[in-house]
Amino acid sequence: MEHTSTAKPSRFERFLKGTENLGNKIPHPMMLFIWLSIAVILLSFICSMFGVSDVNPATGEIVTAYNLLSVDGLVKMITQAVNNFITLPALGMVLVCMMGVGLCDHSGLFYTALKGFADFSKGSDTVVIAAFSFVSIMAGCAGGAGFVVMPALGAMIWMGMKKNPLAGMFVAYSSVSGGYASSLIITAWDVVNASFTTAAAQLIDPNISLSPAINWYFSAVSVPILTIASVVLTLKVLEPRMEKYDPAFSDLEAEDTISLTSAKEKKALKMAGLSVLAYAAVVVVLVVTGVLCDPKTGSPIATNAPLMKGITIFIALMFAVPGTVYGVVSGKFQGISDIAKALEKTMAGMGGYIALMFFIAQFLNYFNWSNLGIILAIKGANLLKVSGFPIWMVLILFMLMCMLLNLFIGSASTKWAILASVFVPMFMVLGFHPGLIQMAYRIGDAVTNPICAIDAYFVMLLALAQRYDRRCGVGTLLANMMPFALTYGALMMIQLLLWYFLNLPMGPNAPILLS
Repeated sequence: MEHTSTAKPSRFERFLKGTENLGNKIPHPMMLFIWLSIAVILLSFICSMFGVSDVNPATGEIVTAYNLLSVDGLVKMITQAVNNFITLPALGMVLVCMMGVGLCDHSGLFYTALKGFADFSKGSDTVVIAAFSFVSIMAGCAGGAGFVVMPALGAMIWMGMKKNPLAGMFVAYSSVSGGYASSLIITAWDVVNASFTTAAAQLIDPNISLSPAINWYFSAVSVPILTIASVVLTLKVLEPRMEKYDPAFSDLEAEDTISLTSAKEKKALKMAGLSVLAYAAVVVVLVVTGVLCDPKTGSPIATNAPLMKGITIFIALMFAVPGTVYGVVSGKFQGISDIAKALEKTMAGMGGYIALMFFIAQFLNYFNWSNLGIILAIKGANLLKVSGFPIWMVLILFMLMCMLLNLFIGSASTKWAILASVFVPMFMVLGFHPGLIQMAYRIGDAVTNPICAIDAYFVMLLALAQRYDRRCGVGTLLANMMPFALTYGALMMIQLLLWYFLNLPMGPNAPILLS
């Protein structure tokens, strides 16, 4: 007879349950922005009634709260709604990037490239762990494919090394999710972040133009740092904690495993790799010949350089070219109609995003029109000056706040659309480039991903782990991935502080201080 335990849940379990309940009470992002828009409208009325205002230090002009409930305000909200939507930078930039990413996804390139790593994992265990950690961190550019494929591959590779497969899953998931702010290449997520940062920065400087590469230097340097940390944590913390794998507790079936890469897939993968090199060579030639350089300065990374102004197209092509080549060689794409269908599926999958962007666009513009954003930024900046808190401490507190928010609000774009509207102008008033606060947000939003129990991918990981060991629970996952979250957070905080104190640029044309 089975014994049913009636023991009182531990504090840790009650904390997890409370986190889950609180996260579930947060409204859908679309509803959240509807309520935020209504709140801005009401606040604009109240603040205008009380004459709330402040002096813009950049222009010396007095900024007064604008009443959106006035006749002019109501007319503006009605007549500008469509224009707000179609001029939102995040809309066009992301959709263009996602067309390229979609070709990689629907052709099977992402899946095969990540799966192929398991076929070629050779050498010492440490070398394999290092290579796997690096690939997992970089797999963030593949979006959901990285979250789904890498844990399954990790289990296979660790079993091949005669180790507990759960360790491979935890390394993979921690590296993919916790390293989401790190990449050697500019990804679609850089485009998303920069679009909201640009909209917020234009509250202070309407003419400012920001590139998706404003965090590239910092993000690229953090990749080897997190890779080394992942290897050390795996060897010194994770694996010593893991029991010897016992298949008796496994529910794994043959169909749950991932097949080896076929010869046809390998050939297609090779051709896709060559196409990436060819594409990169073309871009380099265009840069060397000056076609993609700023006509005045001759720099390819200047704000007005065609390379930077057209970075969205270059990112899209970086994915579209190998995705198309792979699809054609592998037989996934039989003709242009298949390519068109892949693009259609990609855009169909973006329907929810497009709908959400409509409401985000209204909120951002209401915030702008009401002048509440700039007034709040000025007053917040003045408060920071009076408080005497050093900026480095403010950055740390901001990152900690983002880490906590990430446990309850999963959508990165939702959080940044809200936070950027206040914190980007605030730091600009204090004389800092938007790239600094954007990177602080990205760190906070990424490092707690491994322990975000309400995330859909976390639930997927739990289901996978229970196939290998049915005794696994939420606590098992959190306990084993917590060291990664804490270490990643500490290392990236230290890196950001070093960047700040050494006054290093965050990316091309993204210094710490505004000139």
